[in-house]
Amino acid sequence: MRSQIDREIEELRERIRHHNYIYHVLDRPEISDAEYDSLFRQLQRLESLHPQLVTTDSPTQRVGASPAEGFRTIVHAIPMLSLDNAFTVGEINAFDKRVCKLLDVDRVSYIAEPKLDGVSVELVYENGSLARGSTRGDGTNGEDVTANLRTIRSIPLRLRRSHVAIPSVLEVRGEVYVERDDLLQLNEKRDAAGLPIFSNTRNLAAGSLRQLDPRTTSTRPLRMFCYDIGRVEGISISSQEQLLEVLSQLGLRVNPLYRLCSGIEEGISFYNDFQVRRKSLSYEADGVVIKVNEFALRKILGSVSHSPRWAIAGKFQAEQAITKIREIIVQVGRTGILTPVAILEPVRLYGVEISRATLHNEDEVERKDVRAGDMVIIQRAGDVIPRVVKSLTEYRSGDELPFRMPSVCPSCGSMIIRQQGTVARRCVNISCPARIKQSIVHFAGKAGFDIAGLGIKVVNQLVEKGLTKRPSQLFCLDRETLISLERMGPQSADNLLAAIRDSRSITLERLLFAIGIPEIGQQTARILAGRFGTLSRLESASKEELLAIPEIGPSITTAITDYFANQENRVVIEELLACGVEIKGEEAQLGHLVEKRFVFTGTLPSMTRDEAVERVRNLGGKVSASVSSQTDYVVMGVNPGSKGARARSLGVKILSEEEFSALIDQ
Repeated sequence: MRSQIDREIEELRERIRHHNYIYHVLDRPEISDAEYDSLFRQLQRLESLHPQLVTTDSPTQRVGASPAEGFRTIVHAIPMLSLDNAFTVGEINAFDKRVCKLLDVDRVSYIAEPKLDGVSVELVYENGSLARGSTRGDGTNGEDVTANLRTIRSIPLRLRRSHVAIPSVLEVRGEVYVERDDLLQLNEKRDAAGLPIFSNTRNLAAGSLRQLDPRTTSTRPLRMFCYDIGRVEGISISSQEQLLEVLSQLGLRVNPLYRLCSGIEEGISFYNDFQVRRKSLSYEADGVVIKVNEFALRKILGSVSHSPRWAIAGKFQAEQAITKIREIIVQVGRTGILTPVAILEPVRLYGVEISRATLHNEDEVERKDVRAGDMVIIQRAGDVIPRVVKSLTEYRSGDELPFRMPSVCPSCGSMIIRQQGTVARRCVNISCPARIKQSIVHFAGKAGFDIAGLGIKVVNQLVEKGLTKRPSQLFCLDRETLISLERMGPQSADNLLAAIRDSRSITLERLLFAIGIPEIGQQTARILAGRFGTLSRLESASKEELLAIPEIGPSITTAITDYFANQENRVVIEELLACGVEIKGEEAQLGHLVEKRFVFTGTLPSMTRDEAVERVRNLGGKVSASVSSQTDYVVMGVNPGSKGARARSLGVKILSEEEFSALIDQ
């Protein structure tokens, strides 16, 4: 018989599981973050007083494992087969003809689902509790990453009770992925901290799942969609459509953008439509999976050695090009990190001329064996960042030059170091001209002071001629000085001076980002500005005050206090204020959109997404990536995604661009 405390603990767990499901799976929270945190702390307190009652599927056990020495192998009870690919509509039609011929029918019902660019994993639930999880591996053997999967909040540690019976065994397959905005925010923080950034969402997901310390994985913005099963006991499922419904009922997250297709024509229509709309999605999708809906028909079709006959992956063409690496240079960033960059013979991708591609770090160059003079395949990672996919070694003449990282900084000749446990090398000289240049470019960028016309070519001249040694000196420039620069006529000088003058009025969050405090990206700057309101309060904040902010950890706290304790940094800030920089840190609290929550979908013709977001925030509003019952407005632009339908289902007000402009101009 259960004790009173045992029942109290389990009731708390069920309440927390419910709110986890509502928030992370359905995306419609019912309680505030503070109320959730209170429930969670209450459970932690009770479990600490009664450790014998702690269970592996308790919500408190998401980050409870010690660092592993390695990953043991897990054998999949049913192999996780890969899918055959189709790159054209003709190949998809050919797949349908093979299916119909084998089944001796004229038409087959399919389910079409988005194919995410992530990492395939398998979750094994026993009697409703998550017992283990693994990567796909070679399809038969995967790596045991149970402790890391437990940290992902969209994965339930215990299946949700509903009208669907909980199976005694359920092997669930799905994709762990990272959303685009989450990658950008994490890269901002890593760049601010002087750490290497992740090249794309898939690399981030894969690298995060293979961390030996689950505590590191828990800091990564991983999510999961479930779409398939392996072994199942205690429940009967007859179709893919039913499977997706059952998984959702059990508390497992499924992608809502699937379509039941009465024939291959509808599947192809979904494939074509999705290829157009994929750029409006919050995640990377590299294709569409088309599956025979009925499981009985799948059994008849069977599989070949490596893939099922009942499914095909309609892949989107990743635009690639072949070009030549003219040379490999080393670029020094504002925090001193050295990055190898390939200088290319110009080539066009997605209508943009590409002449440079990042090589990330020397380990990446060595792994891919990239050399100056190589013919290479390049691709825009995530359709944005140019990267070298591989060298075409068959075209080598023998004159290609292997890359070697320099032993001293290529800009200032100072010593470079490689900190233990990192792949990056760093120039230690804080007065390095390259670091100064990048710091000024960062300072004047759109997310900072937004000084139009102050590009890298102008900054290079200012630094090389000794006219500017720190960002604050930009406000001391005069017309005569600017006209003395190459390709800077009187009109250009006047325009730049006007831009510098207009930039003097700036919000606190943009100032905090611009001055380059290590580990402070745009999101953290926004949090700090909202919490402290003025620069002087932040400067005098104690470590205890900073650590009391949920999003601020020890490393960020140290970065902030160290920055303001440095006399040279304080001089820069004093000079900025002396030059007339006005901080509008409290304006956001006075706007007429205070606490209103906005979500944007589609493209706004008259303004960029960043401009729209900033206008909302300057008026006190908040911007979210997804629609929930807490959303006040969804602003719908051209080619919107699924957020509009979500808003209608929740009764959230939808604004056109004209209505949005009228609202913010009130």
